[in-house]
Amino acid sequence: MTETLAETTAEAEEPLPEFPMPRANGCPFAPPPTARALHTERPVTRVRLWDGSAPWLVTRYADQRALLGDPRVSSEATRPGFPHVSAGFRENAGRRRSFITMDDPEHARIRRMVTAPFAIKRVEAMRPEIQQITDDLIDSMLAGPTPVDLVRALALPLPSLVICRLLGVPYEDHDFFQRNSSLLINRNSTTEEVVGANEALTDYLDELVSAKLANPADDMLSELAARVTAGELTQREAANMGVLLLIAGHETTANMIALGTVALLENPDQLAVLRETDDPKAVARAVEELLRYLTIVHNGRRRVAREDIEIGGETIRAGDGIIVYTGTGNWDAEVFPEPERLDIGRDARRHMAFGFGVHQCLGQPLARVELQVVYGTLYRRIPTLRLATGVDQLPFKDDGLVYGVYELPVTWAS
Repeated sequence: MTETLAETTAEAEEPLPEFPMPRANGCPFAPPPTARALHTERPVTRVRLWDGSAPWLVTRYADQRALLGDPRVSSEATRPGFPHVSAGFRENAGRRRSFITMDDPEHARIRRMVTAPFAIKRVEAMRPEIQQITDDLIDSMLAGPTPVDLVRALALPLPSLVICRLLGVPYEDHDFFQRNSSLLINRNSTTEEVVGANEALTDYLDELVSAKLANPADDMLSELAARVTAGELTQREAANMGVLLLIAGHETTANMIALGTVALLENPDQLAVLRETDDPKAVARAVEELLRYLTIVHNGRRRVAREDIEIGGETIRAGDGIIVYTGTGNWDAEVFPEPERLDIGRDARRHMAFGFGVHQCLGQPLARVELQVVYGTLYRRIPTLRLATGVDQLPFKDDGLVYGVYELPVTWAS
């Protein structure tokens, strides 16, 4: 009781920082100034959420890796104390469970069902196809008028086409699933919008799984349908997994393509190095540095403590929510010297843009290949590419789980 009263008194004297935190107007790529200040002054501290709860915000790289690899930390979104993004996300978590919000052994059992298509060798075998899609999209850009919205012309269709082919989802339905996935990852969506979008997408994938049960093909939904036939999954569980893979497979990469292009255009010395190299290893290093520099999953990795945990000079109690803010971890100067400097020659492979531990992103091999192809192709094929508006005029995605730009008008010398 004494600790609780002390905490209440301290909070009354000094209001907790509100999360999410606004980014600085001057640098749209940097973590929010408040988060960077906390990283220096109070790397493990409480913050206030939309519902009045006060989870722990963890900003230091070493502490983040320790927590994300700690079995005493749970990803179960239905546990009391879990720090939900909004009321809609909390409601949806109770309606639809996903393996990314499960703990082992259940998490591991279900994740194994969809691991094989994302294995490095299988993804590398897709590189020629990804290259062809990229070249075709750039051909269409070059054949049309300028300026052009790079999001609509390249950044969004490329990963959407790839994940549709991998899953066995008709690409002609992309407007439907992109519209609903946008609602699902927007923290300002109402509870009705989140639940409605989830139901619409799950019903859609459920119908596709039914079709694959009757007529299987060489795609992931057919593999999930086979699991349904074998009694390893219910059809609704297979549809839920399809929703997750469809959303994750295009939203994050699309935002990285567009935002990475903005970052490179704002750092012309780095863009020149990338544009002039034909070394695949140099392109791969650039991808890792851009992943570190941008950290587009900017709402943090959400967890809840199973047991008391001592970390960073603080005690996180069992039942306390935790937000691992990897944006500041990836800008931790003790790990990445001069983190505010985009340096595509840097060895940034230790970044946590894909998370860390058992829940790190399943699709990271595919995302890497897609980004390597785009970053290694676009700027060489259109060497005079430039923004058609000022950076301060770009509509940045401050309202989503994934950071990026809604539109990216670009042009080039004819």
